Parts: sequence; structure tokens; C-alpha cells
Amino acid sequence: MSATTPTPSTPSAPPKNVRWVMLGIMLAMLLSMLDNMVVSTAMPTIVGQLGGLKYISWVVTAYTLVTAITTPIWGKFGDLFGRKSMYLASIAIFIVGSALCGASQSMGELIAFRIVQGIGAGGIGAGALALIGVLVPPRERGKYQGMTASILAIGTVGGPLLGGFITGHFDWRWAFYINLPLGLVALVWLWLTLHVPAPRIEARIDWAGIGLLTLSITSIVLAATWAGSTYAWMSWQVLSLGAVAVTGLAAFISVEKRVAEPLLPLTVFTGHRNYPLSMVLTLAAGVVMFGAGLYLPLFQQDVQGASATNSGLLMLPMMIPAVIVSTVAGKVMSATGRYKIFPVVGAAFLTAGLGLLATMDTRTSTLLTSLYMVLVGIGLGATLQMASTIAQNSVSLRDMGAAMASSNLFRTLGGSLGVAVFGSLFTRAVQSHPPTGPKDAYLTAVSTGVSHIFLTGAIICAVAFIASLFVIEIPLKKAAPPAPPAPAESAATTSVTTLG
Repeated sequence: MSATTPTPSTPSAPPKNVRWVMLGIMLAMLLSMLDNMVVSTAMPTIVGQLGGLKYISWVVTAYTLVTAITTPIWGKFGDLFGRKSMYLASIAIFIVGSALCGASQSMGELIAFRIVQGIGAGGIGAGALALIGVLVPPRERGKYQGMTASILAIGTVGGPLLGGFITGHFDWRWAFYINLPLGLVALVWLWLTLHVPAPRIEARIDWAGIGLLTLSITSIVLAATWAGSTYAWMSWQVLSLGAVAVTGLAAFISVEKRVAEPLLPLTVFTGHRNYPLSMVLTLAAGVVMFGAGLYLPLFQQDVQGASATNSGLLMLPMMIPAVIVSTVAGKVMSATGRYKIFPVVGAAFLTAGLGLLATMDTRTSTLLTSLYMVLVGIGLGATLQMASTIAQNSVSLRDMGAAMASSNLFRTLGGSLGVAVFGSLFTRAVQSHPPTGPKDAYLTAVSTGVSHIFLTGAIICAVAFIASLFVIEIPLKKAAPPAPPAPAESAATTSVTTLG
């Protein structure tokens, strides 16, 4: 059995230094968001020095896989053992992993140390939204949406630019070493400014749930990574991974129903319909972010002749509206307490923008593409952060870490599955027209492949639009009265036993 102290369903007024705390949280988020894009840009130089070209994909896959696996674990441990200690630990692990990656002497070492980095990144992503949910009352959270949207934009646009600058002017190892000073600043900053209650919880760690969820996530990510590239979609390897994922998830659900302290409480999905609906929105946004981030620059470079050196800047027509709309939507939500209109409008803009991008061909101008991207950016700004707010408002503080970790997990898995499906669609379109063949035929094939990708994305976002219509708008309160203090709340110790 587990015993916990009572917690309020929503936080009281935010602490006076909340903006300073948020700066530290945002800096930590920026580290993990920049990393993959910086490293991807530096990969040709890394392979040139370390060799191991056939293992190059694992530098990214290992990081993504471990981040996805550890996200729900970090989230639950934050609920159990204290969010501050878990968040600081994740930043510290990320710093250590970065230092080890920079010192790698072989591709094998780099992949192994990327796993360490991924463990830390899982905690950074899981803890950030949970901390916001703990520190800020629902009505006030909108004020900080612009900050998180800005981090998203900086990571998307700045990552390739920073990676190109580092590899062009410094050794590739600085793609990792740059995380050290920034990470240390975030670590010390939050150690000094972040103050949240440390729980006193006697709990059994759900090792069975951890093992089964790890097995399922690994199978899903590997199937998504390999399908359509390394193996055919209907190959026995991909089908076997799919079967393992389904079986593992079924066993995981069975275990979570029985254990005293489940890794992922199923009540977050069944307690209020807004939470699963917000996950649909989050998954759709993840698909759009990964798909657009990968294939829009490719279309603009190959078909429209844009420069690859400024690939990050090509995303500005999408990211600037996303930041502006997210900020405005957050302020309106804070002022009125209303929010349902934003995911409805946002999903509609995403569907329309992706539908228009699906009409592009070899004659489409850069200006017209940018206008379509603005529509997608408006949709992301009105949907992505608001989906997190809806999820936060659907669960109690007791389960905030697990719930927000699940939100990050859905976004990651949505992106992984989206990239796999999109990659298969693109490969099918261009495989009969290689770049070395007739140029017009190749460009037409690229346009066709990208068109199929965005049409698929539009269909997914149309499903998200339908889901947004069923969201129940619960007026957000500016603050909740603090819960009566319990004798155990003043303690900061934790008693843990193992399961079984």
C-alpha cells in the first residue's frame, strides 16, 4: 500500500519569484531541444573523424529512444520523491552525458554516451511541464505559454544555425561541450530559486510497469525508425516489433490496474475526458512539428532552390506566428479563464494549412509556401501549448508529473511514428526518380512525395479538430485555496520499498 499526504488539486498563488524560476526551467528545456538539431547538423563532420558511417542513425535513434523510455519514469519519480530533486538530477545527468559525448573517441562511445544524455533529456522534458503545473494556478499558466513557445521556436530555428556555426568555426566536440556552461547555469539557478514542497511518501516502485512500458516504447520507436527504410512495413521484423508493442501495452495496463503505486495511473485517462482528448491534440501537433520540420526545408531546398546553409531560417514563417499566437492566446486565457476556442481554431488552421501545403508542386513560389506556413504556425500556436494547459487542468497535483510525462511521451511517439510514415510515403514517391536522373522528373517526384506527406498530416489534424470539439471547458480559477496542512507535509523524507 502507499500512503501520501493530501495535496490540493491546483496550486495557490504563484511564488513571487516565479518568473526567475521559469527562466531556469526554460534554459533547461532549451538545452534538450537544441541538442538533437545541433548534433544532426554536425554529424557529417563527426563521421569524418570517428568513422562508423553505418551506425550514424543510432546517434539520433539512441538519444530519442532513451528519452522516450525515461520520460514517464522521471515523471512518476517526480511525483513520488520530489520534483526539484528529480529535475536537478536530470539536468546533472544531461551535463555529464554531454561532457562524455564531447570526449568520445569512437562511434560506439558516442552512441553509448548519447544514451546517458537521453536519460537526462527525458527528465528535463518530463519535469518542466509538471513544475509549471505545480508552481502556477491554471488561470495564470497562459502568461507563460509564450515563453515555452519561444523555446520551441529557438530550438527549431537556432539548432541548425548553431550546429552549422560550431562545425564551421570550432571542433565538432563543441556541439556537446556548449551544453556544459549553459547546463551548469540552469542547475545552479534552479537550485537557488526553485522551492516546491518535498513529499513524504511511502511507496512501492512499479518495477513491472517500468519494464513493460520500456519494452513497449522500445518496440514502437524501433518499428517507427526501421519501417520503410531498413525493413519493409510488412516485414517480419517490423510486424514482430508491432506484436511485442501491443502485447507489452496490454500487459502494462493489466499491471497498472493492480499495483498500489502505478507508474502511469490509468485514472488520468479515465478521470476526465479532457485528458485523452488533449493527448490527441498533442500527438497531432507532434506529427506536424516533426513532419514540417523535416520535409518543408527539403522541399524548399530541392524544388525551390533555397540555400541549405540557412535551413533553420526557412522555418521562420511558421515559428514566428506560433510564438505570437501562443503568447496572445495565453494572455486571453489568463484574462478570461476560457480556452476551448483556441484548440478548435488551432486544429482548423493546422488542417487548412497542411491541406494547402499538400497542393504545392514545382511551380509553387517561395512566397506562397511561406503564406501556407503562416497558417500552420497559427495553428501550432493555438494548439500545442493549450493542449498542455487542458491536460494540466484535468489531473490532480498528485499525478501531475506522470500526466505531463505522458503528454511529452505522446508528442515524441507522434513525431517518431509520423516521421516513419512520412518517410515511407516520400521514399515511395521518389524511388523511381533518383537525383542523378532527369532533373524535372526528380523534382516532380519530390513534390509528389511532399504533397502526400502534408495530405496525411491534414487528415490527422482533421481528427484532432473533431477531438477539440468534445473538450469540456472548465473555467480556470486564478488560484485555489491552500489545502489544510497535514503533519507529514513538513517532512522531506521518502520511504521506498521495492515491488514484490
